[in-house]
Amino acid sequence: MRFLNRTGLIVVGAVGLVGIATLAGCSTRTQEAASGPSAAPLESPSLAAAADYSALTSVVDKTRAAVEAGDFAKAKTEFETFESVWAPVEDGIKAKSSSAYDSIEESMDKVSGALKASQPNKDEVLAALKTMDEAIASVSK
Repeated sequence: MRFLNRTGLIVVGAVGLVGIATLAGCSTRTQEAASGPSAAPLESPSLAAAADYSALTSVVDKTRAAVEAGDFAKAKTEFETFESVWAPVEDGIKAKSSSAYDSIEESMDKVSGALKASQPNKDEVLAALKTMDEAIASVSK
């Protein structure tokens, strides 16, 4: 009963791989369906968001400390990391509070712009950081 040539074996092998991949995908979907919408995931989205919000606050705090110390080069370096922690949470914040989102975005621009100046205005930067911190706090509740 040798009906399959090499091409046939490749086709049978490929069909087998697709079948295994399909079963693996079904298994995952079945587990998700079995857990139902009311089942708690392993990591709560609100806990993940709170962790990300604390990362935002941490950048603001480090930037503020550098500004208060008059070290604007360090403040600029610290604040450059804000975008990397902002990107993963900005859509969630925008969905939760468009006014907080707008406030954070506006404050980001103010802080970045002020820190790029040859003589940054300490009060301007601190005010923008405070506004940003308050907006973050308003959505982290």
